[in-house]
Amino acid sequence: MINVKVGLRPIVSRINLPTVLKTAILPGDSMERLFIATQVGEIFYIGNGDVRTFLDIRSRLIKLGGSGGGYDERGLLGLAFHPGFYYNGLFYLHYSVAGTQGSDSLSESFTPNPCDPSTLNLRWTNRETKYDHIDTVEEWILQANGQPQKRRTLLNIRRPFLNHNGVNSLNFSPETGRLVLTTGDGGSGYDPFNLSQDDMEIAGKIIEIDVAKNTFVGNPPVVTRFHELPVPIQETLTVIAKGVRNIPGISFQRFYNQYIKYVGNVGQDLVESIFSFVHYKPMNVTQLVQASIMNNALDQEGFINFGWRGWEGGFPTAMMRGCPTNPALDEKIISYYHEAVKTSAIRLPPLTSYFHQDQRPDKFEGTALTGVQPYMGNGIPALTGSVVFTDLARKEESQGPVKGALAYTRVRADGKPNDFHVIQPDYSFGSQSAYYVSLGTNLDQTRLYLGVYGSMKVTDLNQGTVFEIVGQSLPSL
Repeated sequence: MINVKVGLRPIVSRINLPTVLKTAILPGDSMERLFIATQVGEIFYIGNGDVRTFLDIRSRLIKLGGSGGGYDERGLLGLAFHPGFYYNGLFYLHYSVAGTQGSDSLSESFTPNPCDPSTLNLRWTNRETKYDHIDTVEEWILQANGQPQKRRTLLNIRRPFLNHNGVNSLNFSPETGRLVLTTGDGGSGYDPFNLSQDDMEIAGKIIEIDVAKNTFVGNPPVVTRFHELPVPIQETLTVIAKGVRNIPGISFQRFYNQYIKYVGNVGQDLVESIFSFVHYKPMNVTQLVQASIMNNALDQEGFINFGWRGWEGGFPTAMMRGCPTNPALDEKIISYYHEAVKTSAIRLPPLTSYFHQDQRPDKFEGTALTGVQPYMGNGIPALTGSVVFTDLARKEESQGPVKGALAYTRVRADGKPNDFHVIQPDYSFGSQSAYYVSLGTNLDQTRLYLGVYGSMKVTDLNQGTVFEIVGQSLPSL
């Protein structure tokens, strides 16, 4: 693999922070349109060169940016179109609900202390009062008059903290036809309650929802654990992975008669990781609940486990602190040694990783993974068949404006981990910061779309641009 140069073609600018970029064909239309969902609750689509509003749910969303100086990880986080959207008009939303603001589950920021067992065995108690907000997953329909309308609520999930709610969190599986929800571990840092490894917790999982089943549950209860759900809802759910920290969606790449699944897991202090798998063993939620009630251990051979919180990518989760004798160095201490040992043999190793500290001249130092998409087009031949990913903000030695990072890797024939290579955009953002906040593709994965924002604060409005990533034009002779 080589470092690849690409161009960026602006499609739309001066929009709010784009969280989801994907295409669909509207009922009765003949053209595939690019849809853009923003974190503050707008959904636009590009039609005949114009930006048109598809849906505005800003009034349904929690007030964003109220804490953290404008930084927020809540909002409109997921948008997915039913595979039959052209015929049935069904689409799905995941967002943080207005009026559900609570107080965090912990009164102060959390850092594990390997010398203090009490910090390693915290439990989320008083969940009905100690939480940050409630997320909902809903089914909507585009009516014959062109107006979207909510049809039903699929899930209401209580979240312990502001962050790690997932982003681009809803996608349909071309294998099963089911809606896939990626939840994130609930937030804070280091997963203080170890929700991601607990089979009963909704947090920290990848979940398939069979939307073809009507549960006839008009107003699902607000829950945090699977056993709290009514049985008809349990029967629509399967868990396909756990050990999730935070995920910018799941993507699928057709390989003959199978699909390679790609998942990026955002790291803590050390590393950002991209995982790939083909085969997996789904766990029906009713099966998980029954095993929990009977206190039976389930056979989890073949069940996908990304290893968090014991593992951060391919490394035992570590705390980093400055070395008093040399400020240029960091001391790394394993945070959860026994959990790392427990999951060492069953976790899925990453396909590739990139690091927060990396002095290699042909790499970059990252901050947070924000998108993972396969590319099957021919417009950028060097990337055909690869998986492309984005990082929010690469760390530079110079003190210039912040820029995000693009890179790619490939699945190896022998199944072993692979290295990554940088994609260099031929585009000048000038003095403006350019955080790479989202990555999207079209229906046949022949185009790539990049969401860029001029600030990390969702309350700094109208600083977004969506680009198409294109091959560089050859100079004329």
